[in-house]
Amino acid sequence: MAKALCETNLAGCKPIARGKVRDIYDLGDALLIVATDRISAFDWVNPVGIPDKGKILTQMSLHWFKETSDICRDHLISSELSDFPPEFQAAPEQFEHRSMLVHKCEMFPVEFVIRGYLAGSGWKEYREHGTVCGIRLPEGLQESSKLEEPIFTPATKATDGHDINIPPEEAARIIGKEWAEAAAAKGIALYMHAREAAESKGILLCDTKFEFGLHNGELMLADEILTPDSSRYWPLDQYEPGRSQPSYDKQFVRDWLETTGWDKNSPPPPLPDEIVAKTREKYVEAYRKLTGRNDF
Repeated sequence: MAKALCETNLAGCKPIARGKVRDIYDLGDALLIVATDRISAFDWVNPVGIPDKGKILTQMSLHWFKETSDICRDHLISSELSDFPPEFQAAPEQFEHRSMLVHKCEMFPVEFVIRGYLAGSGWKEYREHGTVCGIRLPEGLQESSKLEEPIFTPATKATDGHDINIPPEEAARIIGKEWAEAAAAKGIALYMHAREAAESKGILLCDTKFEFGLHNGELMLADEILTPDSSRYWPLDQYEPGRSQPSYDKQFVRDWLETTGWDKNSPPPPLPDEIVAKTREKYVEAYRKLTGRNDF
């Protein structure tokens, strides 16, 4: 198994931002977004990475950008190393297969979460109030129930990095009703396309998060798309409403951390080799099933 790349380093060129997973370089009229192998859980980045995770996320995003190009324009310019500046080309071990050259966008400060099943924070709110992001749902739904129609349940980021669910009306207030409705419609169309494609491969797409922005006044899909980090994917043949589902995302890491006694308010314990290997297997399995490729 390859060594995890948890941070990029380029002499004389520092990223303008390091997120939980991505390093971002400003190239003037464009950005270079690099998906590292960092993995976060409970809003903490683990000191141990998952080998090839960043490459898998990038290649899966590229797969879905191509699949959905007729639904919404995206920010991708190129993912070919030969199109990057020379200093990045000289470090293929850091940038090849895990980087995207993209248009700069004026990003909306709202995450466009589309839910087709009742899980996670949506299930928690439904149990307490019968709603998700203030949207009233039918009575009698169970955990993991399929919704009659997918719903747009926006979220914002607090200063500490936590997602905060908000009603669609609040999203409209923040970015404007016209853009909020346009992006929500694109999000639902993207979700429906991906859900149908995934189901044909034996995978259920429970929910997913899209990020949109404006480029030259045009709505544009940005960041990652339909990866195991931004989506809940479930094995179709194991689906059973009324309980939580096995998944292809980083739930495996969360479950292990829950057994350690970690307080979630201090740096997390390093992932052991066994958990790293099994987590990588989850990402690889999802990638292979959804893209039909075996390059990992």
